[in-house]
Amino acid sequence: MLTSTVPDLSTLAAQTRLAARRLAVTPTATRDRALLAIADALEAKADEIVAANQADCEAAAADGLATALQARLKLDRLKLNGAIVGVRDVAKLADPIGALQIHRELDTGLELKRVTCPLGVLGVIFEARPDAVMQISSLAIKSGNGVILKGGQEAKRSCQVLVQAIQQGLENAGCDPALVQLLTTREETMALLKLDQYVDLIIPRGSNSFVQFVQANTRIPVLGHADGICHLYVEKSADLEKAIAISVDSKTHYPAACNAIETLLVDAAIAATFLPQIAAALRSKGVELRGDGKACAIVADMTQATELDWATEYSDLILAVRVVEGLEEAIAHITTYGSRHTEGIVTEDGAVAQEFMALVDAAGVFHNCSTRFADGFRFGFGAEVGISTQKMPPRGPVGLEGLVTYKYQLVGDGHVAANYGGDKGREYTHRDLRNE
Repeated sequence: MLTSTVPDLSTLAAQTRLAARRLAVTPTATRDRALLAIADALEAKADEIVAANQADCEAAAADGLATALQARLKLDRLKLNGAIVGVRDVAKLADPIGALQIHRELDTGLELKRVTCPLGVLGVIFEARPDAVMQISSLAIKSGNGVILKGGQEAKRSCQVLVQAIQQGLENAGCDPALVQLLTTREETMALLKLDQYVDLIIPRGSNSFVQFVQANTRIPVLGHADGICHLYVEKSADLEKAIAISVDSKTHYPAACNAIETLLVDAAIAATFLPQIAAALRSKGVELRGDGKACAIVADMTQATELDWATEYSDLILAVRVVEGLEEAIAHITTYGSRHTEGIVTEDGAVAQEFMALVDAAGVFHNCSTRFADGFRFGFGAEVGISTQKMPPRGPVGLEGLVTYKYQLVGDGHVAANYGGDKGREYTHRDLRNE
């Protein structure tokens, strides 16, 4: 059921919470069947979805929406087909609900279990990114959760058609369509952030200022990252052919993504040789380069970088370039300006790679590969609800494991705590039963 009436939001959230409680106790096969039905419904509405997105894209261009957001907004047939494959892939994943993490005898006849269970209801707020509707909804259903989605106005048409298809798929599979709800007005964003009685986790996907706004305006736990300032360090022992391919992919494969690099760090020992090569390769892809004094002295016509460039997530074909005096200076730069998202090194020296990966503080640290691999689908999670840069888990691309929690189940036979402890009290056995 779609709604955009603010006074009814509590009712809508209550419906989603009730539907989620029912879903949490359904068999794995039921949830998987629902996902396959959702994929079928999305395919059936593919023409309508692409047409709605085209209308959104045209309106966004006319309104002067930022280039990076326009790139994220686009949902063509190829991208839609990939997302539908992702929905079906989620159905193939192991059920995250009911996993036995602890099984322990506390005393004869008194057994403790720790079992995974759904969070409940997710509130997901995102800018552009209509493909997030499919990714998040599929992971929510698989993990037994309900989800309330709030997309940006620029993606309103796309999101409405997508959610209609998802709800139709749920209904076709005999599940409650209230499991996936869509909000459509700006007023509902603030209202959603106040629904701590019904919503268990908020997931914001958007700009730094947007995520910070969400974090500052809710008592509900928030999962997400504020910045995607990623670096690639090309160390002096790097294979330059590899370094060029990895640098170009990390910047230009999808520059609007949060896992695209924003700064290239180049070892001074190879800068005179490598910088002209990588500059030519990047410029052939339309990348604007902004370098420090040393980089500008090597590559003609490179714009002089400012302090702001080191701290900027461009989400565009712009790359800051700095020449560094070795590993220590590269790590110091990343520590100062990085956002703990994804950092990479290109080197043929295994010891240097290990030191970099051990000392750099980020959710993902990569060696000799593109930062663009920082993605739930590429990690084999089926999809992702977002990327978290916080220290506490979940961290990095968040798939199913980030949408479940656990509960302790204790079963006894008249046991009481007063019988334990003291000189004559019973003693606990604390025997692990998982391997017996």
